[in-house]
Amino acid sequence: MSTSPETSHASPRETTEGTVYTVTGGDWDEVVQSAARADDERIIVNMGPQHPSTHGVLRLILEIDGETVTEARCGIGYLHTGIEKNLEFRNWTQGTTFVTRMDYLTPFFNETAYCLGVEKLLGITDQIPDRATTLRVLLMELNRLSSHLVCIATGGMELGATTIMIYGFRDRELILDLFELITGLRMNHAFIRPGGLAQDLPPGAMDQLRDFVKTMKKNLPEYDKLATGNPIFKARMQDVGYLDLTGCMALGATGPVLRSAGLPHDLRKTDPYCGYEEYEFDVPTTESCDSYGRFLIRLEEMRQSLRIVEQCLDRLEPGPVMVADKKIAWPAQLAMGPDGLGNSLDHIKNIMGTSMEALIHHFKLVTEGFRVPAGQAYAAVESPKGELGVHLVSDGGTRPYRVHFRDPSFTNLQAMAAMCEGGQVADVIVAVASIDPVMGGVDR
Repeated sequence: MSTSPETSHASPRETTEGTVYTVTGGDWDEVVQSAARADDERIIVNMGPQHPSTHGVLRLILEIDGETVTEARCGIGYLHTGIEKNLEFRNWTQGTTFVTRMDYLTPFFNETAYCLGVEKLLGITDQIPDRATTLRVLLMELNRLSSHLVCIATGGMELGATTIMIYGFRDRELILDLFELITGLRMNHAFIRPGGLAQDLPPGAMDQLRDFVKTMKKNLPEYDKLATGNPIFKARMQDVGYLDLTGCMALGATGPVLRSAGLPHDLRKTDPYCGYEEYEFDVPTTESCDSYGRFLIRLEEMRQSLRIVEQCLDRLEPGPVMVADKKIAWPAQLAMGPDGLGNSLDHIKNIMGTSMEALIHHFKLVTEGFRVPAGQAYAAVESPKGELGVHLVSDGGTRPYRVHFRDPSFTNLQAMAAMCEGGQVADVIVAVASIDPVMGGVDR
């Protein structure tokens, strides 16, 4: 069927393939007016979702006039995993295997926030053993180091500073080796469980942790030498991705983005959890409101995390790592078998052979899970990217009724337009890198 171009608001254009009509709907007057307003110099470009500088599958829709960005928008959802919905079909303990996969660079923070919420609903917050709480802090601060190292390494790579990338990933490997030693996995650990931890530190872990602290204290000054005073690095970062305190407050930005605007807001200080009020550390801030300030903050936060890790090692006392209530504590005593997996065979023999009640509890806990009293709770932790909060709702059953995460990457990404509009296309990459979004946390 042929349609007259005039009746369908179409404008013809000759191409090598023949005449092409661009058809639009709407009122003719509006079409004419918008065509009159259009500036031929402005074009729309897609940066991503596969662009190497968009930190995963983030799509940036940029309207550019020459090299200047006039409008910037985010397109998200390419990494949606349905984790929050999946949690409604698993018991409370199994939930940790899902949440650890959200922001995959900060798995221990996802797990801790979730478990703190579950423990608040259960009313057992004060019953968590001290050793378990201290180890949670230790793992989170190591995780803060590894997350910031990835941010600095990939940010450096995007600027062409490949040496920073090599150094960053070199040091992160040391941390992932420790995670593998302690939990058995480099990421997606599901090690922090409601009530405590999956298991205690393995033999030799304390010595390796202390060796790591010494190594990192030696390595961290190298980042200063490479980048902090480097005039090329500073010229590329200073006054780029500018967002002042008013903008941060309006957009709900937290973490290094907020602290680069001069506000020392850190949940570890303002609303302590896991005993953070007993640790000595500083909250670094700058008033530059730019990408360079956020780089300096992350560098200083890594030094502060090392301070906290040292204090954790000094505070660790022998003791249990799981709550005493056997109706909540998952009865796992893991041991390396011939296949490299599994529960301790002695523990299984003990359950199977000595107590019918223990066997029943084991069976019910593993197949059904424990019941959580009806109600709702919100728990928040200071992740490397900002406030990571979780809202849990229970209907009194063995599975969550609803779980929703307030992921800092998602909230901070709102600042992208404010940071980029009016700047250069090349500076978009710097601004996004300074936000440090992880799409696993954004899309969930």
